[in-house]
Amino acid sequence: MRPSPAEIVRTLVAGRLPGLVHLACRPGLHHARHATDPEGRVLLLVPVVSDLAAALGPGAGDRAVAVVLDVLDLPPAAGAPSLGRALVSGWARLLAGDEARAAAVDFAAVEPTGDLLDVGTRFRLFRFEVAEARWHRAGELRRIDPGAYAEAEPDPLHPLEAGLLAHLGEDHAQRMTDYLRRQLGLAAGPVEHAPRVERIDRYGMLVSFGRPGARRRARLAFGRRLTDQADLTRLLHPVFCAS
Repeated sequence: MRPSPAEIVRTLVAGRLPGLVHLACRPGLHHARHATDPEGRVLLLVPVVSDLAAALGPGAGDRAVAVVLDVLDLPPAAGAPSLGRALVSGWARLLAGDEARAAAVDFAAVEPTGDLLDVGTRFRLFRFEVAEARWHRAGELRRIDPGAYAEAEPDPLHPLEAGLLAHLGEDHAQRMTDYLRRQLGLAAGPVEHAPRVERIDRYGMLVSFGRPGARRRARLAFGRRLTDQADLTRLLHPVFCAS
């Protein structure tokens, strides 16, 4: 089991990673704070005094601008593989009134920043429904069906991944090493050959093993889709509490 391409794109654009915005027919890229609402629509939190605000224009709520949001995955540790890059595009529209207030609540569920209190004064909220989604990884560009994107869920473990890997590698290092060796059928060996978890998602773990300079990777599936960090803890409880 592994995440689908649509799930990966939803995970990358969820709002935990930095993003760049490109506007149609305008040069340059703009740094943007973004999040997605439960339907997968992209929210942009834009300072009123900024190049992006000027490019989007002050227009009324019925004026939409074609934009592309570009988000690159940041691996949780050196040497870990990237999930790639997500590019989603649509027509961004300025929100006001009740729409802006509801969108601010959705944004806060992802990033609870105090700047949301200043939407309408120092900040503006724009929103767009994803009309086109693409996933770029290892030189391959895949188009994602917008319907599949909208139905997918972002991985709840992705924003916690770095902390989870540090916890497994520091607080439970020996037990995890023994567990991974059993799962992979590896004999005991030098510490530098020990298997280690490089990435973790709701479906499984990506593990590297072997001697330095010639390490290989294998995926260990959980057997079911996890719902949250507590679900992961329950799944690995026999490993943590092994005698």
